[in-house]
Amino acid sequence: MIQKTYYKTKDHCKVKFSVNPENAESVEILGLNGDWDNPVPMSKKKGGSFTYETSLPKESQHEFKYRVNGSEWMNEPEADSENPNEYGGTNSVLVL
Repeated sequence: MIQKTYYKTKDHCKVKFSVNPENAESVEILGLNGDWDNPVPMSKKKGGSFTYETSLPKESQHEFKYRVNGSEWMNEPEADSENPNEYGGTNSVLVL
């Protein structure tokens, strides 16, 4: 799930990511702001879901994926769209 909060007086948007993959010990987000080299760890909540909040520039687009347990790649089912990637799969796309 992705929640977007826009502010009239600011040039960024608050974005909250939330996922609940089965049997997950850890979840990271990769690709935000074009950064695929530095995974961002998500916080594990009671009940097994993982969340992460950040601010991203308005009128921007971000390709990203979740990495579960350090090895399993997962897309965001509620992403704005998907783009093909170089590995024969797709990346989730967030449009702000």
